Amino acid sequence: SRKLSGSMNVPYIADIEHLAADSLRQKLASEGTAFAVGCNNWAADYPYTPTVMAYLAYSKSSLALLFSVEESHTKAVEMEDNGRVWEDSCVEFFVKNPAGEGYYNFELNAIGTLLAAYRTSRECADHFTAEQLAQIARYTSFDHAPIDICGDNRWWAAELIPFSILGLSAAPAKLAVNLYKCGDKLAQPHFLSWSPITLDKPNFHCPEFFGEITFCNE
Repeated sequence: SRKLSGSMNVPYIADIEHLAADSLRQKLASEGTAFAVGCNNWAADYPYTPTVMAYLAYSKSSLALLFSVEESHTKAVEMEDNGRVWEDSCVEFFVKNPAGEGYYNFELNAIGTLLAAYRTSRECADHFTAEQLAQIARYTSFDHAPIDICGDNRWWAAELIPFSILGLSAAPAKLAVNLYKCGDKLAQPHFLSWSPITLDKPNFHCPEFFGEITFCNE
């Protein structure tokens, strides 16, 4: 597969999964590896480009992600997990299945509603059960209630994805991933990625364009 964004090292932070939300956010922002989610692959049709950074780290049990977003319209109305979160202000993490075929997608809106699934294609998904979803800690700067805010908005979202959810007993040497920001039904729809996607129309479900992250030694 293409490694269009090169290989990024992700640092080890012991027991990061036990931190409270604000401490987790601060730890990831100061010690995690920063990823600019800034590739506007379809700028001709969707010129608006919010400012989005992601920060990654890991512990013995989990991969930790923090997204920091600056945008002019923040809307999140999907309250049900595995609902249409991509139509809201949404940050996303896709990862190739390290134990076989397919990939996983984790999509989190600004108020903490999560979609998670194992997929073999965009159309063929096995959504996570409530029990599986409960294993993924998620935090955002907003309460879990519908929002629709115009103006200079800044917000963050963090999640902890256990390696066991990916079929692993510990961190692997590397993973093929991509990071995204979207908002299909915002005032200015946008579809940003970390690793570039050279397709004619917006499509995040394309593992052939994933980049690579490697895990530093503990």
